[in-house]
Amino acid sequence: MTSVFTDFAQVKVGDSESLVKAISEADIRRFVDMTGDDNPLHVDAGYASSTPFKEVVVHGMLGASFISTVIGTKLPGPGALWLSQSMEFHLPVRLGDTITVTCTVLAKHERDRLLDLATRIVNQHGHVVLSGHGKVKVLEPPKAEVVDAAGPLKVAVVTGGAGGIGRVICQRLADDGFCVVVNYHSGRAQAESLVQRINSGGAVRAVAVHADVSQPDAVEQLVAAATRAFGGISVLVNAASPRIVAKSLDELRWADVQQQLEVQVKSALLMAQACKPAMITAGYGRIINIGSQSWDGVPVPGWTAYALAKGALVTLTHYLAAELGPAGITVNCVSPGMTDTAFISGVSEKQQLMAARQIPLRRLGAPSDVAAAVAFLASEQAAYITGQSLRVNGGGSMS
Repeated sequence: MTSVFTDFAQVKVGDSESLVKAISEADIRRFVDMTGDDNPLHVDAGYASSTPFKEVVVHGMLGASFISTVIGTKLPGPGALWLSQSMEFHLPVRLGDTITVTCTVLAKHERDRLLDLATRIVNQHGHVVLSGHGKVKVLEPPKAEVVDAAGPLKVAVVTGGAGGIGRVICQRLADDGFCVVVNYHSGRAQAESLVQRINSGGAVRAVAVHADVSQPDAVEQLVAAATRAFGGISVLVNAASPRIVAKSLDELRWADVQQQLEVQVKSALLMAQACKPAMITAGYGRIINIGSQSWDGVPVPGWTAYALAKGALVTLTHYLAAELGPAGITVNCVSPGMTDTAFISGVSEKQQLMAARQIPLRRLGAPSDVAAAVAFLASEQAAYITGQSLRVNGGGSMS
């Protein structure tokens, strides 16, 4: 059965609805059966005649219960939740009386979808038998499930898309049907070669866009270029990262840390801010940050600046997930272990072999391993996963 919820926007201050009810002996009997309140004042005419009332007096809450009828069926109607009520009983209701129950909107609170109501019951003589004030919340109607044969918008922006892992992520997303915006800063030749390969089928499904994503103006231009090319953005992969230059504590300067923070954390924040409106418009949002095992694994000597930035990126992931979740946007992190790319060219072959032997799967990661995790988190299958850091490290660290 489909429920018809009240349109809160249509309810106005001053709106009023009423219900007229003649109270019968059957009503009293049903109330007694339901509540167990068989006070003889309400059910025994002989007893009632010996009291100052002289006649059977209807339960006060029986009459008041019809306020609920007005609220639930008339004003505001279906979807109403009666939160509170204050009332005064001025006169008794007698068996056989006809009462008119009225609710009137006194105030409307848009943000919380609340109504303040004046409640009033009068008898057939026009005498007020009850007056009070109530508070009612109008529930939001359930959102209809929209089935789109074309599926959600599939447009991904990948920062650092010309890098070793970034290129493979772009190719994997393109293989999964995404249009891809390949962002690059210094790897123009790699980005254009990748775009040419993706577009080799004839259709334009990838574009290369130069932008320093640590700069607000460049971020705005990148997002604008993506929107012009493909009509919107539904997935953001923050993969931009400077090369690691290992430095000891004595050699490390704050400028080294600042560079990592600018390219990895600042850019991810700026990109999330810029892509949020497009994702809301698309009705689909996935933000995936490329982290690293370095922030929670065994510390690598000299990688302090890099690990600090990656740790901050994971923290940013958690906070963005909490804030953007109500908008239907998920935010997750993929944290690779040592991966076989040019990024680790400064690590000796011996160190790489030793690292591989210490991993349960006995090999270094491949860029395709990381890309597969990104593709999953970008998909509809990961709709209920957010705020997580997915370790792609062959078991190199576990939790």
